Amino acid sequence: MLNTLKVTTPNDHDIVIARVFNAPGRMVWDAMTMPELVKRWLTGPPGWEMTQCEGEAVEGERFRWAWRGPDGMEMAMSGVYREVTPPTRLVRTETFEFGCAPQAGEQIGTLDLSEKDGKTTLTLTVKYPSKEARDGAVASGMEQGLAAGYAALDKVLAGE
Repeated sequence: MLNTLKVTTPNDHDIVIARVFNAPGRMVWDAMTMPELVKRWLTGPPGWEMTQCEGEAVEGERFRWAWRGPDGMEMAMSGVYREVTPPTRLVRTETFEFGCAPQAGEQIGTLDLSEKDGKTTLTLTVKYPSKEARDGAVASGMEQGLAAGYAALDKVLAGE
């Protein structure tokens, strides 16, 4: 499963994303939580740029990430960190904005990292407020976007 993204929908509200990285858990944790590292790999769709990456992974703290596309379109994700247990678990609320207008509903993202033999398995469970919201996320191309982002993360973890 190294470098292979697996996306499943185990029930009407959840999407579960799994991927193995060829790096220790602490490195993956840092790359997923430190704004200066997140900016290096979470750039958005091709041609987009990350314009904002704010917020430390601390329980109760807010975060906001924003991107702008080549045509000027904007999207953002913001929320609050609910649980932070370095380097293995992070739970946060997530709300998306497209064209800088908030979308209906808040989701809960739970990131779990487990390390074995220098490789780290990432499991991200995203709980949506409804089946329709979950299905909309699946239909949005999120799987391709995540695959591209995680391929860029591989390069960051390799020191490129």
